[in-house]
Amino acid sequence: MSVLAMAPSEQTQAALPPSMVERMTLILDLFAGDTEQGTDPRDVWLPLDRIARGTGLPRSTSHRILEQLVRLQWLDHSPAGYGLGRRAHQLGGGAAHHDDLRAAASPHLHELLLRTGAVIHLGVLEGAQVRYLDKLGGRFAVNVPSRVGGTAPAHCTALGKAMLAWLPAEDVDELVGRELAPRTPSSVSQLPALHQQLTRIRGRHGLALEHGEYVPEISCVAAAVRSPRGPVGALSVVAATGTTLERVGPLVLDAARRIAADL
Repeated sequence: MSVLAMAPSEQTQAALPPSMVERMTLILDLFAGDTEQGTDPRDVWLPLDRIARGTGLPRSTSHRILEQLVRLQWLDHSPAGYGLGRRAHQLGGGAAHHDDLRAAASPHLHELLLRTGAVIHLGVLEGAQVRYLDKLGGRFAVNVPSRVGGTAPAHCTALGKAMLAWLPAEDVDELVGRELAPRTPSSVSQLPALHQQLTRIRGRHGLALEHGEYVPEISCVAAAVRSPRGPVGALSVVAATGTTLERVGPLVLDAARRIAADL
């Protein structure tokens, strides 16, 4: 039977790419942006109906593939629609995205350093890990086992929990998994306990506190840098255990808000 002799539904089915990889590629191509018009791929957010029309895929098929791409972190889902996720940023525009965050954060991190005299971190969430983008500090910095480019478990650092607190509960479960490996006797090791901590963080307007959960002798206070689509990073103040960090909490929250505004 020729294509012209087929029913309309049969013609559509025959024209669709047969493999899942090809269908995923059709969807991801929609987020390429338009360099001639100055559209950055990171700013492209599309609703489901627009994706279905742009790919020619049935709406139900588009939705099923989109949900898989979100689960695997190739895409993010927000009230604005679907946009490129963490994995896509890491492969393509991730470095530039982090450069934007570092540039916006830099003056505020230095101001925090001057006002607190403590070690200051800037980080982003990568799966179940925090990746450090910046580290500032004086002599005490040598006692903090972090380095720019290094990682730490998100569930036992204030930096990580400040960002996890603003993700949907099911996303937290997907990221950190059911088994939380403790780093110290103070580390949270059960998923329900982690969710209780994240609830308390939201109750403190986003302020995360951590005492000896990653390194026994170190305490941290952190806050997420948030966009309408969720947390894009976080900053923390780090000092020796026993230091009263709660008093610098308002400074950390204010710096996080100003960085978000500058972004």
